[in-house]
Amino acid sequence: MSRLKVLYGFHAVTARVRADASTVEEVLYDPTRKDRRMQDFLRSAKEASVRLIAADEQRLWGLTGNVQHQGVVARAQDLLLAQNLAELLDGIAGTPLLLVFDGVTDPHNLGACLRVADAAGAHAVIAPRDRSAGLNATAAKVASGAAESVPYITVTNLARALRELKDAGVWVIGTAGEATASLYETKLEGPVAIVVGAEGEGMRRLTRETCDEIMNIPMAGAVESLNVSVASGVCLFEAVRQRGVKK
Repeated sequence: MSRLKVLYGFHAVTARVRADASTVEEVLYDPTRKDRRMQDFLRSAKEASVRLIAADEQRLWGLTGNVQHQGVVARAQDLLLAQNLAELLDGIAGTPLLLVFDGVTDPHNLGACLRVADAAGAHAVIAPRDRSAGLNATAAKVASGAAESVPYITVTNLARALRELKDAGVWVIGTAGEATASLYETKLEGPVAIVVGAEGEGMRRLTRETCDEIMNIPMAGAVESLNVSVASGVCLFEAVRQRGVKK
């Protein structure tokens, strides 16, 4: 039997129901919530033939590990997204746009980055297995459904994975505050993987050396760096903008 994962919160559970209701084993909900949002959610879940179970607070808290769940918790099978680089590269239609992490360990940041990647149309998020946040229920909730649509691929050796991307024709571009080239001077129209490092530490030396190019995000104010999800969004949407410019 497939391993079941826990999803919670209206965004995450609704996104899974819409993406593939057949993978949802059951949805537990708080029957004391009578508001419009809950009623709309229950109606859409019933229309999708999802099994609904009324549950008390103790059971809901127990499933989510005592985090805010909004009265909605689902147990579902994993979706069949790409599981490794080979599957990912084989399945990409169009010009690859990838986001790569080097040291993003906070699941809240991961969730926010997945949401940004989904909004920008990125094909996947890639991270090293030993220096990254796990795709847990917290990350899925913050992602607001993006964890169900954007492959999150962890690799054993990030530098080797970047070389594999380069061999496949993907241009690897790192981000660093001290880089001389600006984001807005960097060509992002082709197949690219944008690498962002941890806040404060940035990219590791080997990761940086493996990149084809390094760029910075121009900062006009007093702060020296951006939150990783904000930086990811700025870079990805600049790539989107450049790809939309008609020559």
